[in-house]
Amino acid sequence: MASVCTSGVDTGFVALGTTKVAVLGVIQGITELLPISSTAHMRIVPALLGWPDPGSAFSAAMQLAALFAVVTYFWSDLRDLACGSLRAVRTGDYGAHAPRTVLGIILGTLPIVIAGVVLKDKLNACGSAFRDLWVIGAASLVMGLLLAVAELISRHTRSFEQIKLSDAIIVGLAQVGALIPGVSRSGSTLTAAMFLGLKREDAARFSFLLGLPAIFAAGVKELLVLHQAGLDAQGWIVLGVGLLTASLSAFVAIWTLMKVMERLSAWPFVFYRIAMGTFLLVAVATGLMS
Repeated sequence: MASVCTSGVDTGFVALGTTKVAVLGVIQGITELLPISSTAHMRIVPALLGWPDPGSAFSAAMQLAALFAVVTYFWSDLRDLACGSLRAVRTGDYGAHAPRTVLGIILGTLPIVIAGVVLKDKLNACGSAFRDLWVIGAASLVMGLLLAVAELISRHTRSFEQIKLSDAIIVGLAQVGALIPGVSRSGSTLTAAMFLGLKREDAARFSFLLGLPAIFAAGVKELLVLHQAGLDAQGWIVLGVGLLTASLSAFVAIWTLMKVMERLSAWPFVFYRIAMGTFLLVAVATGLMS
């Protein structure tokens, strides 16, 4: 499906208008925080409905909606980490849980920042090969299988308080995979955290906290890119509608994920991802979707 370019930036979402973008905003908000890839759904749903591809710029900017939901849901954790880190600065005790976790989040964010800078021209380019449906299908299938393996072999015994700097770096490296549509930021980090033996709910908790800097940076950076590309007033209105609906649905998504991980397991997401990946690969192979 053809993309729409504004100064080399993919701005297909503007052509969709406010109503369609509001619908995609709901889907974006839900899928951004569930381990099923929001970028994949922003490519798949319009393709199935015969709508233009909203573009990679839309997906990146819409991450700010997820940021609001994560900060609100984990406000007590963020407050404790901030207060504990400030206390460590005053006392010089940097071995406590809070400063170690904050340092881990910083170190774990560096890989995706570096990769994002290196690949920026390819990721958001009009007609980027990264957004091909076969890429999304393959990524979804592979990540579904990896999440299944993590569920099967993980001991699920380690708590959030036992996370080490090495764990944060490993999960941060896994987060780089989120640059590929279909992988999912929350999916890749959740899978890595489970491989490290964390309890399901603590793996999800750390996944969200580690992702905050990357989500913030990607969203703000994309807003600046759209501004520099000369996005007009109508474009900003359309984007704003999407952000509003995505923010509301993101609260539902984060609550759902945490309850599922606390009471059940990641298997519902495994089955969904494998089914989605298989469907996409078959659809592309048979010419049903392109």
